[in-house]
Amino acid sequence: MMTKQEKIESIAEILDLEVEDIKEDAVLEEYEEWDSVAILSFIALLDEKFGKAVKGAEIRKLTTVKDLMDMMEE
Repeated sequence: MMTKQEKIESIAEILDLEVEDIKEDAVLEEYEEWDSVAILSFIALLDEKFGKAVKGAEIRKLTTVKDLMDMMEE
């Protein structure tokens, strides 16, 4: 199981940002780096680490970093 810190580190890596730039309550659209490539990277992460198959449309409905973290539950 991933810790909260590991989830934030994974999101920071996907967005190519520093860990301290990632806040749980941040709105994803506020991150210039949150684009189709980041969404595909997040889908790949969910598949590889958690065995979850999700569609881009599902990810686009998410609004905050916390929403991404919640998707990263096993």
